[in-house]
Amino acid sequence: MTGMASSFLRYTDDTGRQHELALDPAQQRFTIGRNVQADLVLGWDAEVSRLHAAVEHLGAHWTIVDDGLSRNGTFVNGERLIGRRRLSPGDRIRVGTTLVHFFDFGGVVDDATHTASGSIPTMRSLTETQRAVLIALCRPYKHGTGFATPASNQQIAEELFLSIDAIKTHLRALFAKFGVENLPQNQKRTRLAALAMQSGMISDHDL
Repeated sequence: MTGMASSFLRYTDDTGRQHELALDPAQQRFTIGRNVQADLVLGWDAEVSRLHAAVEHLGAHWTIVDDGLSRNGTFVNGERLIGRRRLSPGDRIRVGTTLVHFFDFGGVVDDATHTASGSIPTMRSLTETQRAVLIALCRPYKHGTGFATPASNQQIAEELFLSIDAIKTHLRALFAKFGVENLPQNQKRTRLAALAMQSGMISDHDL
């Protein structure tokens, strides 16, 4: 982990090793590119420009900016970035062929994240089956697919050889543990998957 940093970027290099870059508001601007002088150096990725994009601290939030610096563009959650965009916890940034995840456990909590703030359970508080259900729920997000949606009860049931009723029971328990049980029905699953991955409880390696 990155010491006491509450915001950081996490990425995997060409050898499969995971790295984290702590984001300190005191520095305000972190560059991403192939240039060895960039703060986040992606020298192995030929699709990345020498100076590709930058993550900047504005006001109380982290933003990402690509002012036409990159040859191949920068994508956030599958959408091409034009100019500047505010980053939200769990956002997936693609530069070249490399996927960079943004994590933020501090900062300002807005209405969208307030429901579940401070509600991330510990790994130990989940049963083995609950963790398996969580992994299956998040599996469509493997490789950072921008337009993925969480797995359906049917898909989870088939993967784990459990009944759909059993999956519903486990999901209800997970909704409660992650503090999302009061969200509208159509938002619960997406929010649960986002929180599980954003907190690092479920990693790409698990999927």
